[in-house]
Amino acid sequence: MERKVKIVITLGPSTASKEAMEKLIKMGVDVFRLNFSHANHETHKKSIETIREVSRELKRDVAILQDISGPKIRIGEIDGILELKKGDKIVLTKNNPSKRNELTLSHPQLIDELKKDEEVYFADGSIRAIVVKKSKDSAELEVLNEGVLSSKKGVNLPSTKHSLSAITEKDKRDLKFGAENGVDIVAVSFVNSAKDIKEARKILNENNSDAWIIAKIETKLGVENIGEILNEADGLMVARGDLGIEIGVERVPAIQKRLIKKANAHAKPVIVATQMLLSMVNSPFPTRAEVSDVANAVLDGADAVMLSDETTVGRYPFKAVEILKRTIENIEEMYMYHKKYEIGDEDAIAASVSDLCKGVQPKAIISFTASGQTAKSIAKYRPKVEIYAASQHKKTLRRLNLIWGVKPFFNIDVKKPDEFIEELKHKLKSTDGFDKGDRVIITMGSIVGKKGMTNMIRILDLD
Repeated sequence: MERKVKIVITLGPSTASKEAMEKLIKMGVDVFRLNFSHANHETHKKSIETIREVSRELKRDVAILQDISGPKIRIGEIDGILELKKGDKIVLTKNNPSKRNELTLSHPQLIDELKKDEEVYFADGSIRAIVVKKSKDSAELEVLNEGVLSSKKGVNLPSTKHSLSAITEKDKRDLKFGAENGVDIVAVSFVNSAKDIKEARKILNENNSDAWIIAKIETKLGVENIGEILNEADGLMVARGDLGIEIGVERVPAIQKRLIKKANAHAKPVIVATQMLLSMVNSPFPTRAEVSDVANAVLDGADAVMLSDETTVGRYPFKAVEILKRTIENIEEMYMYHKKYEIGDEDAIAASVSDLCKGVQPKAIISFTASGQTAKSIAKYRPKVEIYAASQHKKTLRRLNLIWGVKPFFNIDVKKPDEFIEELKHKLKSTDGFDKGDRVIITMGSIVGKKGMTNMIRILDLD
């Protein structure tokens, strides 16, 4: 049985070469992530071109995920370092600092939106402070623990309902670039509401892109507004780095399970990310806790798990991918397949297919899907057999690399169901793993290739 949970890896200096990409695809990587917080458009364009070139040579179209930066909040320049003790006062100011304890913000308008008694975190949450006084152009904070602060450190506002958009001017330029260069999936950082997803989609549409949009959940507001975000986004990423800072690391495991469960119920992909095998940046072996973390993400129902530093600057990127793959494969042996949900009109076909599998025991499910929605709906019910996707659109097949248990199968250009069946029979005869007498379940529409028209289930015995 092939691996169900997909592998997303971030490209960086350790994996930027054509040879590295070729090796990673052969190892089973399904999606390459391009982190737009680093590198420039020229570098990313070269990566996109190389990925497509290697995909063609290996005859395996992997997906490209563009991860835009979002509005990372940082303090300004500090002369040297600022040593802080509990009870010290620091001031966030919109003016030029005149004292050593005065700090500026990369988004100074946020100072106006801070309220008394709200907490402010600095340097990945290592320094915490609380607002004790507000004035027109500044906010005075009392430090809650000792620590050291230096220039450009990150800032988190876990309890402030601010008006900062998730889409910055840089993000707008990056989205346009991604659309022009045909990225398959876009991850939007620091999503707080459905409005952020709508803004990103508008920019993509204006640039003739219908890329899937993944909402990165890494703020308290993002968690609180998950219902409206899921209704608008094409999927989620549980971005546990900033999320742990905002809500507390002890709450992340429960929130992760909750987000995965909700995404599963909506038939939308969910990626678990951040520090999955972090020790492998410098070590050829992961910790037991890291392996357990990967295993739990699989058991929780994640569609994909992601590596970041491990494959960008890590010393053992290929070893990390191999460990990730083997962990997924081992834990999937005890996975609870055939999930149950309340069935609506939109996924009655998918639910029926999952139930049929328990009775007719097919070799595979073959889904003809224009947009990918039917394949996603079938995957929602987590059938144990393989789900093969056929489509008229290569971009649909590439995106389906992100979906649990779905294997992009072949690109086809037919209009009638009978034509599809004949083409499918021909394809299966030349595909390893399929033999005479094997049974498959087929889903398709009475008008083949038209979005939203899947209304037929057929059982086919190969002759």
